[in-house]
Amino acid sequence: MSTDASKSSNATPPLPDDPAVLKQMIAELLTTLRQRDHELEGVRARLDQLLRRLYGPRAERVNPDQLLLFADLMPSAPAPPPEAERSSSSAAPRGHGRRQPPRALPRIRVTHEVPEAERLCPSCQQPRDVIGVETSEQLDYQPAALFVVVHERTKYACKRCAEHVAIADKPAQPIDKGLPGPGLLAHVVTCKYADHLPLYRLERIFERQGVELARSTLCDWMRDAAELLQPLHARLVETVLRSAVLHTDDTPVPVLDDTRDTTRQGRMWVYLGDRAHPYTVFDYTPNHSRDGPARFLAGYSGYLQADAYGGYDGIYLGSAGRIVEVACWAHARRKFFDARSSDPERGHAAIAWIRRLYDIEDAAKAMSDEDRAAHRQEQARPLLTAFGQWLQEQRLSALPKSPIGQATAYALSNWEALCRYTNAGFLAIDNNAAERAIRPIALGRKNWLHLGSDHGGHTAAVLFSFTATCRRHDLDPFAYLRDVFTRLPALANDRLDELLPDRWQPVRS
Repeated sequence: MSTDASKSSNATPPLPDDPAVLKQMIAELLTTLRQRDHELEGVRARLDQLLRRLYGPRAERVNPDQLLLFADLMPSAPAPPPEAERSSSSAAPRGHGRRQPPRALPRIRVTHEVPEAERLCPSCQQPRDVIGVETSEQLDYQPAALFVVVHERTKYACKRCAEHVAIADKPAQPIDKGLPGPGLLAHVVTCKYADHLPLYRLERIFERQGVELARSTLCDWMRDAAELLQPLHARLVETVLRSAVLHTDDTPVPVLDDTRDTTRQGRMWVYLGDRAHPYTVFDYTPNHSRDGPARFLAGYSGYLQADAYGGYDGIYLGSAGRIVEVACWAHARRKFFDARSSDPERGHAAIAWIRRLYDIEDAAKAMSDEDRAAHRQEQARPLLTAFGQWLQEQRLSALPKSPIGQATAYALSNWEALCRYTNAGFLAIDNNAAERAIRPIALGRKNWLHLGSDHGGHTAAVLFSFTATCRRHDLDPFAYLRDVFTRLPALANDRLDELLPDRWQPVRS
């Protein structure tokens, strides 16, 4: 009985019949073998280093005379190349070398003159004439400077009546009666939410520039900046919810809690609009329940592409068909990738199937939505049908709790949503766009460590929305926010759309 069990466990599972899938499976196996060899070499090197540290000599001295025993094996110094070869080989390889500074940068010209005594010709002692100027460019840096804007408001009064004082109006400021101007406020927002600098580091940077700004003050400025941007953020949300398809993902963020000795986990959610509504919006919730996305998506109708988080299931069911699930093939592939070590045959076979699906997508990148949908129906649909049948066969023999069993169950339980991307050309095969958009939160989390409160989470969500959308449109977030903080306080609500990142036009002075 044990012999039969061992034979069944060692038996090779049935392989796919598609030659292209088999070729891709071989390529995946070779990649895994190379990766495993590389990891094995690393383990061996660390083991040798550990053994030397435990049992070998501590010093790394080598007797120079010992090297003479291997003189025949040592390469001799190469002879210097001829002058012609040396000049040709010294040229920088194509694509390398120093690049010229951008033309848009201002130029400061510094003229270097030959001393007057050296301008005389050594032969006839007559002054030499200028025959040209040789120029070279050097990129330099001047630290950003803080400065004070003094607002002078001229006052008028009638001296004869000794009354009727008139004073010029002061332009509306981003923070009423506050210290920061639009540029400083935009700088702090950009540093923290685009460049991931925590406020305590900014506090030290300002100290080096001779200005003391407590981090609590900077934190208050961020709150006030988010409140100022709130109406514009509401327009971002309203516009994103008109998208035909939304990409979404979430990540945990530590939050300080006065009732606990340690931080608790809040959640930051990202929602990416489609090409017609190109904004990236963040939303904060104090926990990971479905209430957050359910509230955000309450009025949404369209496709929602996400991972298989169980909280979305109730949203799909409760929407009565308004919200249609689209799953992510990158998540499915990740589970088969993790199963390679325990079941290499089936793991690599599944990865090969998925690689073929991505090859079909690569060929359709330049197509229109209509042509891409037709291409998927013709190429991807038959492949998905064959892949689904293969997975059904593997589920019968795979242990349910094994990595390959869990990967197979995940794919089959989400099969309809995984195949739904073939129904429309504007849908994506995976949710990688949302994962890329949420990545800066994970990067920033390593620097600023935690949020101060749930209110701070909502502040971060608003400010992250604008820095992320600026990055999506290749805008300088500092230039955008400085202009918005200058114009928004006095802007009428019916003109808010002028400041949306994709429509924004800076004021030319």
